[in-house]
Amino acid sequence: MELADILAKHAVLSCTGVANKSQLFETLAKTASELTAFPQDQILATLTGREELGSTGLGNGIAIPHGKLQGLKSVTAVFARLDQPIDFDAVDDQPVDLVVMLLAPVGAGADHLKALSRVARLLRTESITDQLRAETDPVRLHAILTAPVRTTYAA
Repeated sequence: MELADILAKHAVLSCTGVANKSQLFETLAKTASELTAFPQDQILATLTGREELGSTGLGNGIAIPHGKLQGLKSVTAVFARLDQPIDFDAVDDQPVDLVVMLLAPVGAGADHLKALSRVARLLRTESITDQLRAETDPVRLHAILTAPVRTTYAA
């Protein structure tokens, strides 16, 4: 599974003024609602409920909040690059500025895990995260995120 399969061009956000995790989740849920036609409050509750089980902040300024929705047709991603890192209770206690939210259908265990794995692998690549942090244009951010695995995006 490639990120290009689940990340629409209009699902890439360059966020300014997001001050905390709650505001971030509201922004992500709004965009995901527009993509999926699921109610924003249902998506927000799914993200918040999963986060209560433990932080999805992976460290190095990266978070992958995720959850499952009954009736969702396919795995859906939303990317947010924050202009100012926020506290996320990440495993390394560092603030987060790169976020990929994943929503998956209930019962899509393998696809959900493949998407989580693919995103985590991509964001462990320092050259990719450096490019994402240096860019603010959503079109260029999408290009970086969806570039073929063997090539890197040239700025």
